[in-house]
Amino acid sequence: MKLMKRKIAIIGGGAAGFFAAANLDSSLYDISIFEQNTDVLQKVKISGGGRCNVTHACFDPKELVRFYPRGNKELVSVFSKFQPGDTMAWFEEHGVPLKIETDGRVFPESNSSQSIIDALYSNALKKGIAVNTKVSVKDIIPKEEGYIVETSKGEFLADIIIYTTGSSPKGMKLLAKLGHKMVSPVPSLFTFNVKDELLDGLSGTSFPDVKVKIPNLKSSENGALLITHWGLSGPAVLKLSAWEAVRLAEVDYQFDVEINFLNITYQEAESYFLDFKEKHSKKTIGQSKIFPTTQRFWNRVLELNRVNKDKQLANISSKEMGMILETLCRKLFRVNGKSTFKEEFVTAGGVDLKEINFKTMASKCLSNFYIAGEVLNIDAVTGGFNFQACWSEAYLISEALNSKSYHEKEGA
Repeated sequence: MKLMKRKIAIIGGGAAGFFAAANLDSSLYDISIFEQNTDVLQKVKISGGGRCNVTHACFDPKELVRFYPRGNKELVSVFSKFQPGDTMAWFEEHGVPLKIETDGRVFPESNSSQSIIDALYSNALKKGIAVNTKVSVKDIIPKEEGYIVETSKGEFLADIIIYTTGSSPKGMKLLAKLGHKMVSPVPSLFTFNVKDELLDGLSGTSFPDVKVKIPNLKSSENGALLITHWGLSGPAVLKLSAWEAVRLAEVDYQFDVEINFLNITYQEAESYFLDFKEKHSKKTIGQSKIFPTTQRFWNRVLELNRVNKDKQLANISSKEMGMILETLCRKLFRVNGKSTFKEEFVTAGGVDLKEINFKTMASKCLSNFYIAGEVLNIDAVTGGFNFQACWSEAYLISEALNSKSYHEKEGA
């Protein structure tokens, strides 16, 4: 007996929505994607500076979840079923060769996000999936069986909903109306707005390994740092902003941050300085490459501490050395606000995770209703981790809906 195809409405044409569609059995379902914007997969397009940071080469689920400030416990089981190695294999099988960079980030060999978009979009078209753009979903009305999806272009009847709207406030509001408990969203992955004379004119200066600390929160992160025209950015800042997203929102992004530009202790820095001074006593301090900083930054440190750059190292006093080391190892900045890191715009907040069955990503509040992606209260640090959560969650949905047990349960 031939199965009657059920209708699936995928609300949101981003990474999670398209990956769920890509892995659904189109012989069992009529699948339609609804996207309110003109183009689908917009975040995929701009990710990684237009190269698309697909995932991260971390293949142990227990290790992988350490990169997720929210959702780490729930994702252990999700990643045990579909992890970065599976993502890489999927894209390779669909004509997108990938490469792992030295920091573990994974990109298409083409260095273009269009390769990822083409693989997902062409797969959808081959399977006969209807991709509807410029269609906003105004309401979802549960019926005794299935749902009425009210859109800007009329009503659509669906047996099953896959909800992947990202961090859209409208999308979250609609889920709340349907009875889901929502955790109020706040920005994650943002840079720090800082005005300080040490940073003036040094935009573009980078440091390979620093320690960024928020003393009041007793939290810190290590990594690269970048001085920008508005303040401080780079992986160390972005990681810290992700882990402390909720607490920094509570203080309205007004806080002190301490930077150790060398990421070694004050005592270690002092030892290096004294050793260098002893070996190169006749060198001027301005010419001395004591620490791995740029010349421009080193000159600014000397200038602000009123140390004459033409002074020989032999004549540098203990007080002068102390001031230089304080600036390098314990510099305190006042943060007044944040700036969005546009390439990786992410929010913390969304659907309360207690309301999701993480074996299938099914809603515990609504029948035949599945949720994946950033609309959940799950987020990660930068490096391909947010996309990996989308791929894994979406895959679980497709596996659940393709399974024989699902169809037997539904009496198909």
